[in-house]
Amino acid sequence: MANPLLGVLFHWLGGLASGSFYVPYKGVRKWSWETFWLAGGMFSWLICPWIGAFVLSKDLLDVLHETPSYTFWMTYLMGALWGLGGLTFGLTMRYLGMSLGMAIALGYCAAFGTLVPPLVKGEFADKLLNHSGTSVGGPVVLIGVVICLLGIAIGGIAGVRKEKEMSGKASTIAEFNLWKGLGIATFSGVMSSCFSYGFQFGGPISVISKAHGTGPLWVGLPVIVVILLGGLTTNFIWCVLLNIRNRTGYQYLASHVREEHAHHGGRGSGEHGPEETVVADNGVTDLKIPVLGNWFFCALAGTCWYFQFFFYQMGESQMGNYKFSSWTLHMASIIIFSTLWGIFFKEWKGAQPFTKKLVVLMLALLVGSTCIIGWGNKKSEDALKTRVESTTTNTAKPMQQ
Repeated sequence: MANPLLGVLFHWLGGLASGSFYVPYKGVRKWSWETFWLAGGMFSWLICPWIGAFVLSKDLLDVLHETPSYTFWMTYLMGALWGLGGLTFGLTMRYLGMSLGMAIALGYCAAFGTLVPPLVKGEFADKLLNHSGTSVGGPVVLIGVVICLLGIAIGGIAGVRKEKEMSGKASTIAEFNLWKGLGIATFSGVMSSCFSYGFQFGGPISVISKAHGTGPLWVGLPVIVVILLGGLTTNFIWCVLLNIRNRTGYQYLASHVREEHAHHGGRGSGEHGPEETVVADNGVTDLKIPVLGNWFFCALAGTCWYFQFFFYQMGESQMGNYKFSSWTLHMASIIIFSTLWGIFFKEWKGAQPFTKKLVVLMLALLVGSTCIIGWGNKKSEDALKTRVESTTTNTAKPMQQ
């Protein structure tokens, strides 16, 4: 029997991992973005998924071999499309700024990733509106999703206010372009939600894994392997192209960095801007690359990133008939913990009191939405358990007579 409240806890742990994974990248020195992103990604998308699936699931290679070609390649394709969403996420920040861009992109991602699967399957009316009378928790889950989207919107408003208040200007974004940014944010959000669709297409893989004896908490691990193979493909191609264009491919093993790349590393700005690539007038005194340290921080960041979906599939396994609601729980948890990290690093220092109150309101709404969604799932699971017990009792009575 599913345990939605335990599922919410697992999603919180996944959100903590996702909201924290970029912190180790701050320790990377003298590496360009594409170098440390791909180095960490090898752990995120390849090494950790395969180790996790080999250790905790049964007969991984046999399970993948028995997977129908359509299921495998559609799951892989969803991972590749998700990779496109992640790569364009940086452009969203470039044209809309961090706060507004993240709010819009994650808002689209949460909405599409949660609501499209039941719509496509024709389950929206029954599962979320309780049209058939068998999903008593469905309306509660839908309210939780709406509250989550409201919280994301308020977070966007708080972010815009912060940028204005802390700069004294209309915008601190050099290349601010509302309509271009909205278009890219829409693309990024919709493509990023494809990870959720990957779990939908990969359902048969979980069934096969279960048939091989894998426990209920781990049946999703082989699905993650396939999704992240797609994500690896997209990110690998893009990062290698950047390595070639920016002539940074030597950095993975080099002991010293070239002067034109000496100011890169660990700031998470995506493709470098002019301020990162220009060498200071007084020259560069330290060109030594801490190779082992960089690989350590990338491995730590990549492993932390993987754990978000490790816990995600554990949480999804406990959500009963509302597995699609896991995506909202995941998005909400990411924003909660990334915002808490922002507060810890004093990113909101200097913002006006009303703006800080909006941040508190956003956090309250997001935390509340996860609790409401968990409660709605539990209501439906309890109702299902009651119906099963009632049916069992009614079946047993004639036999006793």
